[in-house]
Amino acid sequence: MSAPLVVSIPHQLGREEATRRLRGGLTRAAASVPVLNVDEERWEGDRMFFRVRALGQAASGQIDVADDHVRLEVMLPWLLQRFAEVAQAAIRKRGQLLLTKKD
Repeated sequence: MSAPLVVSIPHQLGREEATRRLRGGLTRAAASVPVLNVDEERWEGDRMFFRVRALGQAASGQIDVADDHVRLEVMLPWLLQRFAEVAQAAIRKRGQLLLTKKD
């Protein structure tokens, strides 16, 4: 079994605002990535569980929202592990855009 892909993104929004911004964010993000389909996006409090599919491969994980950071953990199948670094950078960039405080 491989190690999960983990991305931690700091923010200054507080837990409630960060959660509000992230709700539905996975589905919106997938709309701009033609090979990514969201099978599940389910929230339980400040934690989102998700299942996605890319290139015929399924991946699942969770996002935990804290007062000062968001932590994403996803288990990638062996084929998608080849794209882990690219995925990590893309997730971090999209997350920072969602969680940047607008004045």
